[in-house]
Amino acid sequence: MTVPIDDHPQAERPAAGPQAEPRAPDGRRPHGGPQRGPRPDRPKRRDVSGWVILDKHVGMTSTHAVAVIKRAFNAKKAGHAGTLDPLASGILPIALGEATKTVPFVMDGRKAYRFTVRWGVETDTDDAEGRPVATSDDRPTREAVEAALPAFVGAIEQVPPRYSAIKIQGERAYDLARDGETVELVARPVQIDRLAVVAHDGAETVVEAECGKGTYVRALARDLGRMLGCYGHVSALRRTRVGPFSEAEACAAATLTEAGPEAALAHLRPVETALDAIPGVAVSRDMGLRLMRGQPVILRGRDAPVAGKAFATCSGILVAVGDVERGELVPHRVFHLGGTAPGRA
Repeated sequence: MTVPIDDHPQAERPAAGPQAEPRAPDGRRPHGGPQRGPRPDRPKRRDVSGWVILDKHVGMTSTHAVAVIKRAFNAKKAGHAGTLDPLASGILPIALGEATKTVPFVMDGRKAYRFTVRWGVETDTDDAEGRPVATSDDRPTREAVEAALPAFVGAIEQVPPRYSAIKIQGERAYDLARDGETVELVARPVQIDRLAVVAHDGAETVVEAECGKGTYVRALARDLGRMLGCYGHVSALRRTRVGPFSEAEACAAATLTEAGPEAALAHLRPVETALDAIPGVAVSRDMGLRLMRGQPVILRGRDAPVAGKAFATCSGILVAVGDVERGELVPHRVFHLGGTAPGRA
């Protein structure tokens, strides 16, 4: 909508109220009139580092969730480890400060979901938000669904939904689909470790899944419906685990925003929690300083890792993460955990 521009600034306009304050011809308040007080200072952003395990509610976008948590902690920097659609609920790990450097380790971790497939309709988005593109009057039995699941367990090829964040020649697939363009996505290898039916009522089936990075639950429901010949789409979705983070330690956004920045710190997990899948090694102060300058150090001791990813701590504080090559730790990320950061108990 175009807003018209007033070409006549001196034209008469209705007063804001019966006691509207008079103004000078240039629009300013006359000298001596009431003055507005200074705006209250915004809380100063601070260095907060750690992980917040948010239980995101349905309707909230991942971007909005990050903004809410960042404001709740008055944090300078924040990011999330894996987008969760607005129609989905559940675990959305949010990294604050130095924890943002460990986001890839969480995104590469295993994930678990509980989702509901509604039978009889396939949609263009593969969820309840889309338009129907195929329908069927058939409905599968629980036994038929359970018999079909093994075909989707293991290393499989999966075609992502047309409405997804996959890039096609630099453009997001969902942007192309919304513009009416035909989106052809190629199958990609994904790993699904477990699928199990936990409830079935004929019209819908609730399934639990454990899978690796890049798996689309919406695509799984779509392909399952096609295999059963009755079509289907995801009508509800909840993420129950991401890497080391589970529902047991998650908290709602309201819990954090109502508590205030200081009380919210009780829900902050250590930065190195994201590194639980790789070994850690304690180093001396001199070695820690070398690592923080980006210099490699030789690891000593019977339990020191000899190859692969590892992280180093000095006096219990995370200083670096990197690769161990022939007994030498080469740092790829260094950490400066000043300000507010929780330590391990």
